[in-house]
Amino acid sequence: MFARIRNVKFRLQPFHQLVPIELEKYDAKVVLEALNNCIAHQDYHRQSRIVVVEKTDRLIFENAGSFFEGALEDYLFRDRIPRHYRNRLLADAMVSLDMIDAMGMGIKRMFIAQRNRFFPLPEYDFSQPDTVRMEIMGRLIDENYSRVLIEKADLDLGTVVALDRVQKHKPLLPNELKLLRSLKLVEGRAPNVFVASKIAALTGDKAQYIRTRAFDDAHYKKMILDYLAEYGSASRADFDRLLKGKLSDVLSEAQQATKIKNILAAMSRKDDTIFNHGPKKKPEWRLKK
Repeated sequence: MFARIRNVKFRLQPFHQLVPIELEKYDAKVVLEALNNCIAHQDYHRQSRIVVVEKTDRLIFENAGSFFEGALEDYLFRDRIPRHYRNRLLADAMVSLDMIDAMGMGIKRMFIAQRNRFFPLPEYDFSQPDTVRMEIMGRLIDENYSRVLIEKADLDLGTVVALDRVQKHKPLLPNELKLLRSLKLVEGRAPNVFVASKIAALTGDKAQYIRTRAFDDAHYKKMILDYLAEYGSASRADFDRLLKGKLSDVLSEAQQATKIKNILAAMSRKDDTIFNHGPKKKPEWRLKK
């Protein structure tokens, strides 16, 4: 099966190194572990096939049967040892042939191998009933993530899992976000979390950081006050043109419009620095003397 996969090589250039790192799309041991897990844990009563699909940027493994014992997190973070196997005789035979680990550490090994290769972590999907689906990425999603793993080889697996969720734009649990903030690895308000300035400088992606980070509201308010001081009045369209190019790139068009609306409301009601001289539907903003 592995011989049929298009396993091309590509290069990743670390920020502080002259020599690039050469990587293959897929690691043979990771692919073998994934396939052996499907074989060992397939529910053969369902008379289903084990399916392996190669997409342009990923491999997809599917086997019949639910996750047999415990949860994924048990095997990643709690070193769980399974007490039962769905297919006991088959599992014993595979252990005897060194195809799988008797201690149930295969899943964790796949995650660690992907981390050590600076790749996105495997992705499990349990949404389909009685089916386990797992994807192995064959490309880098965010090179900043990979460069952070190169520079910070001492990050524990739990932190890397959380950082992987950031690059995949997946929601973080409160404790995951708290952890990443404490390590100064991310900035931004949930769900728009991105690589922090310290890491952006570390990885050389300062321009991307400036485009995605958000200034505090005081910065935008000063721009509005300076505009009104210069021109006397402004419409909402004027402020849209003034601010939309300066707001964080992680905000959608609708979110940017709401952001500007909230800033104007705060300046007129709370700060009492501007007021609307025109009708409600067609405001004309001026400085309050």
